[in-house]
Amino acid sequence: MADERPKLLIVEDDAGLQAQLKWAYDDFDVVIAGDRASAIAALRAEEPPVVTLDLGLPPDPDGTSEGFAVLEEIMALKPDTKVIVASGHGARESALMAIERGAYDFYQKPIDIEELGLIVRRALNLHTIEAENRRLLTQVGESATVLGSLITAAPEMVRVARTIERVANANVSVMLLGASGTGKELLAKGLHEASRRKAGPFVAINCAAIPETLLESELFGHEKGAFTGAVKTTEGKIEQAQGGTLFLDEVGDIPLPLQVKLLRFLQERTIERIGGRKQIEVDTRIVCATHQNLEAMIADGRFREDLFYRLAEIVVKIPPLAERSGDAVLLAKAFLKRFARDMNPQLAGFSADALAAIDAWPWPGNVRELENRVKRAAIMADGKLVCAADLDLEAGAEADSLPLNLKSAREQADRKVIRQALARSEGNISSTARMLGISRPTLYDLLKQYDLQV
Repeated sequence: MADERPKLLIVEDDAGLQAQLKWAYDDFDVVIAGDRASAIAALRAEEPPVVTLDLGLPPDPDGTSEGFAVLEEIMALKPDTKVIVASGHGARESALMAIERGAYDFYQKPIDIEELGLIVRRALNLHTIEAENRRLLTQVGESATVLGSLITAAPEMVRVARTIERVANANVSVMLLGASGTGKELLAKGLHEASRRKAGPFVAINCAAIPETLLESELFGHEKGAFTGAVKTTEGKIEQAQGGTLFLDEVGDIPLPLQVKLLRFLQERTIERIGGRKQIEVDTRIVCATHQNLEAMIADGRFREDLFYRLAEIVVKIPPLAERSGDAVLLAKAFLKRFARDMNPQLAGFSADALAAIDAWPWPGNVRELENRVKRAAIMADGKLVCAADLDLEAGAEADSLPLNLKSAREQADRKVIRQALARSEGNISSTARMLGISRPTLYDLLKQYDLQV
């Protein structure tokens, strides 16, 4: 009978400590690795939910570089793994860096076996809860919505939504990073609706769409007579967001002089209108977004580093549509239903070639491109079904990426194809089974095996 104990990977180069830790965790199936190569090999083969990682590994046993390299590789391959980092090297700096790079917790050497054991078991418990949440949240149907009105069946976006829900009530600034058209404003609204500030206003401003000469007035407001054309006192967007959330879209386009004034507001939580002398206290949550590389802009002197850290207390990276498995079809159906109602009521859905084209297209313009193409197709389509030509699409090749292991690759492929077939058949089990060339019982077994819901 297979060992049903949970896996625990211990990455430690000290042979004595290896034996001590293995003995201490007899309720785990313990796997030992002494260097980066063996640690990553064990991760691929065993897929442990919890890893304890000593930062001082060969060939840098007196430093932390090799340990951090292992941490980054684990997070890239299996980001749901709970990694507990242990080190005696520059404890505070190492702890901050480890958490920033995705570690679950940090433990300073020398190790107390009993205390570390509590952290390990707590990490396992959290991993189990999160896995169950992912299972429950993996929806495969048109109504797969999370975070208010966000339509998704992709685990990549469900993770984003859960991160936003988790930080919604924390008093921190949030930065959303993603390409244009990925839905940053929708996620910002979702964050606002999930927070204690939902009764307050949600105020959005696109910093790239307003001329530099007007942006200061738009943000901070102005007093009557402050400049030519200022015929009345006007509140700025910051003031309008009192008690609510201010969303600064394309924050990277704010000019440097205005960055200084915004930083002052973030530090003091007071503003002064243009032409005014009164300090006005404003209580608002700042959420910002950009598609630009702010770190490169900081290096070039185009964006203030201190402002970046004020705005980016929590950073959420939004994957492009091409990396959200199954979402393109779900979103296309939702858009078509909306547009057909107003523009072309005879439309009943998409043809098979249209669905295949939607699956295959790389969507460089992300959700915004998809919405625009579907809107155009709803207007132009002659028959009852939208075809690929109506969308002006051709099938394209998909990029390959190396999965965690062969088992993971098979599972990813099965999940993706099943999700696509279910989306095309609108959840009809018989039709889905026919598309996949399998029997209904086999499909039910696969749905159960992969925790997919119709």
